[in-house]
Amino acid sequence: MKKLFIILSATFLVACNSSKEKNKVDENTSKEMISGSRSLGTKEKINDTVPYEDTVMLLGKANRKGFQMDAFKSWFNTGYENYKVDSETLEKLKPLLKDATITVFMGTWCEDSQRETPHFYKILDEANFDESKLTLITVSDEKTTPQGFEDGKNITNVPTLIFYKNGKELGRIVEYPIESLEKDMLAILSGKEYKHAYAE
Repeated sequence: MKKLFIILSATFLVACNSSKEKNKVDENTSKEMISGSRSLGTKEKINDTVPYEDTVMLLGKANRKGFQMDAFKSWFNTGYENYKVDSETLEKLKPLLKDATITVFMGTWCEDSQRETPHFYKILDEANFDESKLTLITVSDEKTTPQGFEDGKNITNVPTLIFYKNGKELGRIVEYPIESLEKDMLAILSGKEYKHAYAE
């Protein structure tokens, strides 16, 4: 009986300890995901996919490479190739984009995002925009991310393109442009009065 008690006690201690170790690993993983790039040495997940209806959607931080996945490349590449950039407006935009940073919230499941995102990338490419100043956040159909990137950003519709200068929001294009992407961007970046489609 004594031997059985000792064996059971040892098994219990080993099992509890391995559970503690697992919890430590899970805690650290959660902390890394929450802190993202804010702490040095941690890697953020980029271009993460989750199931959506009969396909997948990107969810969280992403970049252009994500749009080359099989589920997205057809609409992205077609939209990009077929879009004709307004070159006259683009020339006025180029100097204004140099001081701008941009955050895009979009959903790979959303037709408006599928239409506007490739066009937007083509404009940025033709303007020689430094893509390191672009943050792309892909959201669920509830306009959320597991990391809460949308918190405090008032994301009601997608795509939402937010333009910043020196950390201050200049304006945003929500779901679709009022005139055209190029003209709306020019209005925002040049400081003209601009109201997006859902502004009150």
